[in-house]
Amino acid sequence: MLKKKKKSVPGEEVLTVSRSDRRLLSNVPDPENIRTKADRRGVREDQVRRGNLADPEYLDKLRMLSLRYTADFEVVIYPRRQKNKGGWKGRAVDISSTGILVEFGPAVAEHVAIGKMLRIHCEIPPGTMPEGFELSVNIDATVVRSFTKVEGEQEKLMVAFEFARPLTVYFQKKRWGYAVYTSSTLLLVASLLIMLMRAESIVYFKYNALLYLYSLTSAAFLLTRYLFGALYRDVPINPDFTPGVSIIIPCFNEEKWIHRTIVSCVNQNYPIDKLEVIVVDDRSTDKSVEQIEKIISLIHKEAERYKTRERVRMHVLEQNGGKRVALVKGVEMARHDLVVFVDSDSFLEPNAIRHLVQPFQDPKMGGVAGRTDVENKFTNSITKLQTVRYYIAFRIMKAAEAWFDSVTCLSGPLSCYRKELIVQHAEAWLTQTFLGQPATFGDDRSMTNFILKTHRTSYQDSAICSTIVPSDMGVFLKQQMRWKRSWLRESLRASAFIWKKEPFMALFFYIGVIVPIAAPVIVLYNLMYVPVVHHVFPATFLLGLFLMALLMSLAHLLYRKSKLWVFGVVFCVFYEFVLLWQMPIAWFTFWKSTWGTRETPQDIEARQRKEARKQKGKRGFRLPF
Repeated sequence: MLKKKKKSVPGEEVLTVSRSDRRLLSNVPDPENIRTKADRRGVREDQVRRGNLADPEYLDKLRMLSLRYTADFEVVIYPRRQKNKGGWKGRAVDISSTGILVEFGPAVAEHVAIGKMLRIHCEIPPGTMPEGFELSVNIDATVVRSFTKVEGEQEKLMVAFEFARPLTVYFQKKRWGYAVYTSSTLLLVASLLIMLMRAESIVYFKYNALLYLYSLTSAAFLLTRYLFGALYRDVPINPDFTPGVSIIIPCFNEEKWIHRTIVSCVNQNYPIDKLEVIVVDDRSTDKSVEQIEKIISLIHKEAERYKTRERVRMHVLEQNGGKRVALVKGVEMARHDLVVFVDSDSFLEPNAIRHLVQPFQDPKMGGVAGRTDVENKFTNSITKLQTVRYYIAFRIMKAAEAWFDSVTCLSGPLSCYRKELIVQHAEAWLTQTFLGQPATFGDDRSMTNFILKTHRTSYQDSAICSTIVPSDMGVFLKQQMRWKRSWLRESLRASAFIWKKEPFMALFFYIGVIVPIAAPVIVLYNLMYVPVVHHVFPATFLLGLFLMALLMSLAHLLYRKSKLWVFGVVFCVFYEFVLLWQMPIAWFTFWKSTWGTRETPQDIEARQRKEARKQKGKRGFRLPF
C-alpha cells in the first residue's frame, strides 16, 4: 500500500527541502581533490565533458541539475505510445531537474525493467522544487535503477527514472517560453498605457497642479526604476579575484534556524584559506547557544583538510547589547579585509560569497548587497505576497540603484562591507540616537548611510540568499511598521548628503522619499474627497493603480516564471488598503526604538511602562459607592 500525502501542520513553515549530501560541506573546494565539484549524482558524463570545469558559473549549473528535493506527490507511468490513460500509480520520493525516484507497490516490478523508456505524468506541488517548477509534467523517462525497501511488514519497490531531457529544458519549451513572451508583451502594453494616462495629466495640469504633478512624478519614478532595473547587469566572476572574507552571524533567540544558517555560510564554493565564519550570540534566552555549539562541533568533525577549527568560531556576549553590538564584536574578531553580515534566519547559496565580492575590484566600492529571496514562500498567502514584493524590491529597485552605484540599503540578510569602513564608523553606529532615543533597528540602512557618504554601494543579483519571512499577520504588520520608521529616519539622514551623488540618482532619491510620504493624502483625495464632493467615480485613478500593480506582477512572471505572479497585484491592493496607512503613524512615532517582534531591552522597558500605566489606571479608578 502506498503512503498517503502528508498534510501540512497549521503554523508550520512550508519549505523546499533538498536531499542532504553525505558530506556536510559538499560545496567547499577540496584542497586534496578527493572529490571534485563535477562529481555529482544525476549529472551525465557527457554534460561534464562539454563544459569548462574551471568556470564557476558552469559548475553552478551542474550543481543545480544534480540537486535533489524531497517529494511526496502522485506519479503515473505508462507505455510511451499509450495516451494519458490507465498506467501504474506511485508516489514521488525525491526529484531533481534530471530525474525522479518513485515508490510503487511490488506488482509494478515486471513493467519497470532497467533501460526501459516510459512516459511519466505528474503535477509538481508548490514548494517541492524551486519557484517556477510548480507545473504539470508529461515527459519520457528511462528506468536507471530499482531496488526494494522494507518498512515494517510492507515491501516497497523504489524505481529511479532519468528524464529524456532536464526539466529546465522541458519547461523552457512547454511553459516558461510562453511566460516570457506573454509577460514582456504585457509589460510593454502596461507601460505605454501608463505613459498615455500621464499625457492626460499634462492636459489637465492647470486644473490641479499639485495633484497632477504628483501623478507625473510618481509614474516617472516607477517607470525609470523598471527601466534601469532591466538594464542592470552583474559584475562577472573573475576567477583570480578571491579576497579574504569574514562572515559575521549575529544571533538572538534563533534556535530553530541558526544551524542551517551556519552550515550554509561554511559550505561555500570559496577557497578555504580565504573564508571564516564567526557566530556572535547576543545572550539568547532560548537554546540558540546549544544549537550553535552542536553544529560547529559537527562541522569541526567533517574533515581536517577543510581547516574548520581555524575558521569557524563562536562568541557569546557578556550581556545583551543588541544586533549592532554583536556585529561590531564579530568585526573586531574578523581576520579578513571584507566582512559579510548574514542574518541568523537566512541561508546562503553555495556561490553567494564568490559572486558577492566581485564589485570590490573597484577600490571605491564600500558595500554590496546580495539578493534575498523568501524561503517559506508557499506557507500561506502572507508569505506569497512577500515573495513577489521581495523579488521586485531587489531585482528591480536595488538593481536600478546599482546602475548609479548608490544602493540606499544594503539589506541585513546578506551584505558585504570593507572592514576598515565598519571599524571607522562603529562608534557612531553603536551610539546613534534620533530625537533623544537610541536607534536600535534599521541597522542595515544606518550603516549604508555611513558608507554611502564617501564610497559607492552596489548590488549583485547572483549573490543569493533566502530568508524566513513572517507568516503571521500580526508579526508581519509589526515588522512593516518598524521598517517604515527606520526608512523615514534614515531617509532624512541620507537627504543631507545624497545630492552630492550622481544628479539623476539624487533627483529620484528625493522623489522616492516624497511620493510614499504624500501617498496617503493622495489616496484619500482620490478615493474619498472626489467621489463625495464632486460625485465622480475615480476610475482613472483606480486604473492607474491597477496598471502599476500589474507592472510588479508581470516583472515577477518575466524573471521567475512562477504562478505566484498574481500576488503582485494582490500585494498592491493590500498595500493601498492596509500598509499605506502605517505611514501616517510612522510620521508621528518614527522616534520609537522598540522592535515589536523581539524581546529587546527597549521592548521590555516599553512593555513594563505600559503595564505600569495600566496598574496606575486601575488604582486611580474607584466606584462612586
